[in-house]
Amino acid sequence: MARRKRGQAVHGWVCLDKPLELGSTDAVSKVRRLFDAQKAGHAGTLDPLASGILPIALGEATKTVPHLMDAEKVYRFSIRWGVSTSTLDREGEVTGRSDVRPTPDAVAEALKAFVGEIDQVPPAFSAIRVNGERAYDLAREGVAVELEARRVVIYEASVTDAPDPDHVEITVRTGKGVYIRSLARDLALALGAEGHVSALRRERVGPFTLDRAIGLDSLADLVHRGAASEGLLPVATALDDIPDLAVTPEDAFRLRQGRPIVLLPRQVEALKARLPAGSRTVSAFEGDVLVALCSLKAGRLEPDRVFNLQ
Repeated sequence: MARRKRGQAVHGWVCLDKPLELGSTDAVSKVRRLFDAQKAGHAGTLDPLASGILPIALGEATKTVPHLMDAEKVYRFSIRWGVSTSTLDREGEVTGRSDVRPTPDAVAEALKAFVGEIDQVPPAFSAIRVNGERAYDLAREGVAVELEARRVVIYEASVTDAPDPDHVEITVRTGKGVYIRSLARDLALALGAEGHVSALRRERVGPFTLDRAIGLDSLADLVHRGAASEGLLPVATALDDIPDLAVTPEDAFRLRQGRPIVLLPRQVEALKARLPAGSRTVSAFEGDVLVALCSLKAGRLEPDRVFNLQ
């Protein structure tokens, strides 16, 4: 006999405004317990010393997590000049000091070199695996960690505040895999200064924005009032950039069985006109219910991911 899953069949996204001093894994655990959900996961780690958007998937929404990993992100962060640290943030030990205090204009000029495709070396204190172990575990043990540079994209970067000579605030819009601590490190090096990230807030992950976010206390209040659904966004929220197609109940039944469906020529042409370059992924809906993520191939939709949301 199949073992019954613990918890409730809750499906959807929580756009959590993660507080400081809480790790991403712990945040997921807290949200999962609040909803008594069977399954939960998150889309993009956010350090304990950072706050802001942490999209948390519950139930069938976990199947859409991969589509959010490539999403654009917006970060607002502050650099404190004069001190560099081992972790590149305020948590680490001091590794360097300097009297250099770059002006906001100098920072803005130096930022131009970091916009576009760049090679970036991740911080030694990161979750990247090195020979099966996390880099941050090795770094904490005093092991010299040498990580290879990775190709990343920064779409926009600008100075948004400079409250005093010791601090500058920067806002960036990035692709996947960008480490803000590495950006701060490299920017300080380019300016001949010492510096570290003193504050970091993630303001957007794809369609998940601050105006859609909810804090843990507010979420707990909703749950305790029996209004938990008000804190949930639809499973398809993470798929906002994927073309959708309405299908009949008969075709929805086929897709749920893992069988392809044949499209009319006009449907194929309409979908091709909406597909991003190089993509064949289409979301199929029966009414408002997400049925499957499919691949458009030779005039057919072939299901890749089927959702149990009936």
